[in-house]
Amino acid sequence: MSADSWPKAQPPQRSGIKRGVDGEVVAVNGVFNYQSDSIKRSLVANGQIVTKRDGSGSDAELHGAIWEPKEVTVHNARSETALALDVHGFELRESPTTMLYGEFYEEDKILRNYYLECQELIKQVTGASIVVAFDHNLRSASGKKASSAIKGGSSVQNPATLVHGDYTLTSGPRRLEQLTLPPKANDTLGRLLGGPVVSQEALQMAKTVRFAIVNVWRSIRDEPVEVMPLACCDATTTEAEDLCVFEIHYADRIGENYFAAHSPSHQWYHYPRMVRNEALLLKQWDSQGKLAGEGGSKATFALHSAFYDPTASKAAPDRESIEVRCICIWEPPAEKEAMCDRQ
Repeated sequence: MSADSWPKAQPPQRSGIKRGVDGEVVAVNGVFNYQSDSIKRSLVANGQIVTKRDGSGSDAELHGAIWEPKEVTVHNARSETALALDVHGFELRESPTTMLYGEFYEEDKILRNYYLECQELIKQVTGASIVVAFDHNLRSASGKKASSAIKGGSSVQNPATLVHGDYTLTSGPRRLEQLTLPPKANDTLGRLLGGPVVSQEALQMAKTVRFAIVNVWRSIRDEPVEVMPLACCDATTTEAEDLCVFEIHYADRIGENYFAAHSPSHQWYHYPRMVRNEALLLKQWDSQGKLAGEGGSKATFALHSAFYDPTASKAAPDRESIEVRCICIWEPPAEKEAMCDRQ
């Protein structure tokens, strides 16, 4: 595979389909695009892997990546009762939405209606005092091929078929700081509000106590997801030495993601046949995570990737999904208790 290319999904050489006593599929094999062991790994940027992203959300050519596909077992997360956002980095929730299919292709409906639903869901799950949805992507391979776009918003993107985390030791805190400033070119909510989406007061609270970035991932179709589902790597099985920084150069800022080299310790899961009234919460950064600082006990993030599921029906429709990124900020305990007393 070329070093200067984006990797494609591929089927496993062996389906690896394993069934339980009731006939339910409990695991399959999936191919995941990791970085080669020859890539220099670091928690901070060194400029080795770089791309540019335009105002539509589309990436240009990728430079410096060396892909190494690995075939691994992907467990049925529906068979696991203990998977939790703060421990493993992801969690599935029953989450009915008022949004209709077509409304997910309207920027105004997403910003004014769906963002509020995501914020409320994350508040309920995490107990965070402040939750602000600030960014989103719509993904569909057929939509990307047809050059589809959200009305008034960004272009539809391909499912991300590479092992990655959305924020780094540098870009997680930096993104929070940026959201207290006038909006950048790709800041969706900032453009709607005409100003910062996070207050200076909230920023100071985040620095004092805790902040996190959590994605809400949802299928927008009525039919269950079979094609290119999202898989998550148990955060407790990821170590700092697995990671390398991938730089994203926007018109007015530089972002960072993590790519990863393969480790035999990595444990992968996915929730088969997700429907629109389910939401997958995915940790992208946590200031109290073990990779974010010394002594952290929570999941900092969960590596993730779309993958080719060998159990997908040939007649299954293409995946269409939306992910919304949310800043979560916790209040100091004394302030939270005082607020409860006032209520």
